[in-house]
Amino acid sequence: MTDFLGLEFNDLSVSEVVAQLLARRRFARFTYVVTPNADHMARLKKQPQLRQIYERAWLRLLDSRVLSLSARLLGLDAPKLATGADITAALLAALEPEVIAVIGLSPALMEKLRLAYPDQKFIHHAPPANLLRDDLAFRRARDFAVRTNARFTFIALGSPLQEVLAYAIALQPGSTGVGLCIGAALEYRAGVKRAPGWMQRCGLEWFYRLARNPRRLARRYLLDDPPVFFSLLAARFMRKVPRFPPDRPLQSPPAAIAGRDPYPPPRPEPLRKIPDAG
Repeated sequence: MTDFLGLEFNDLSVSEVVAQLLARRRFARFTYVVTPNADHMARLKKQPQLRQIYERAWLRLLDSRVLSLSARLLGLDAPKLATGADITAALLAALEPEVIAVIGLSPALMEKLRLAYPDQKFIHHAPPANLLRDDLAFRRARDFAVRTNARFTFIALGSPLQEVLAYAIALQPGSTGVGLCIGAALEYRAGVKRAPGWMQRCGLEWFYRLARNPRRLARRYLLDDPPVFFSLLAARFMRKVPRFPPDRPLQSPPAAIAGRDPYPPPRPEPLRKIPDAG
């Protein structure tokens, strides 16, 4: 494990991660993998109540080439780089044909993903937007993962929603498999254009994405994320990494995590109700 910006990361390469995923027992209790990047780290500083969700994860893997390069230039220790996009590509290439659950991704991209991997049987659930504000929809997404009990569940919803959902699934009795919180990684496997290789290697993929979608990403990349790099500078000159505030429990967990009220099954395909954890 490597302490980086106050969070313990697994020091694993992509190939080592895939080997651990494939070696895990098929029906072991559900757990999940998170892949923090600069945006995640900036959010954790502002919302430390999310910290326990990251610490509950089985694997925490660095998904930021620019953070990795910056730490190296400053002479700081950093975990190995293992991005969600690279893990997803390597895992799908290594898997024998089996059932794979996907939460997120549009139906159109899901069809392209099926064409790209015709031997795999993908089971898809596309939840509505604003999932954290819709308790019923949140529970349906959670129960979809529990009901399918797939060996691997790709949760492609963006942060922090995907991590909160993985945490909720892990709280359910009888849930098995591994949830992979991988953001846009499946979109790339479905054919969505990614930054050129040289930009990825130089840690400039964020700039490519910003140029393509400035309205959505400008605040994230230009205002929210830079303080994380100031923390790296502080670590370089103070010879220690500033830590986040002390652990605090979730102050306002989504009602779908703790709620006990019955709720109607979705239509037209009723779901078997799965009770909440006590």
